[in-house]
Amino acid sequence: MAVIAQRQWDLLLIVTAAPHSNDVITTALRLGQAALDQEKTVRVWACGYANMLTQNAHGTSKPVNTRDTQGTYPSSAEIVRRMLAENPGRLSWIACTACSAERGATDHISEIRYRSPARFLSTIQASRRTVFIGGC
Repeated sequence: MAVIAQRQWDLLLIVTAAPHSNDVITTALRLGQAALDQEKTVRVWACGYANMLTQNAHGTSKPVNTRDTQGTYPSSAEIVRRMLAENPGRLSWIACTACSAERGATDHISEIRYRSPARFLSTIQASRRTVFIGGC
C-alpha cells in the first residue's frame, strides 16, 4: 500500500472567536501576515462564528465610515481574498463545514476551502506550529 505524503505547513491558526467581539481576528490576521512576511506557510482554520468573516454577503467593502465618508475600507472577506491572492500556495483558509452549517454561514468566497471536523486532527498534525486563538 502506498503512503500518501501530507503537506506540512509552518503555522496553523485555529480561529474560533466571533469576528467583532474583540481583537482576536485582527491578532490572527496580523500573526498570519507576519509569518507570511517571513516566507512561512500559513493555514487558517475558521471555527464557530469566525466563519462569518468570509461570507460573500460582505461584498468587497465595508459600509461608509461616518468619520471618513470619502474613504473606502475592505470587508473582512476582501481582506482574506487579497491575502490569499498575494500568497498563492503559502496561505490556505479553511471553513469548518459543521460550524458553517450550524450558523447558516455557508456562502463563503470561492477561495475558501471546506473541511469536515473529522479532518481537524490531521490538519493539526500537518503543521509545525499550531496557535489556537479565541474561545471555546
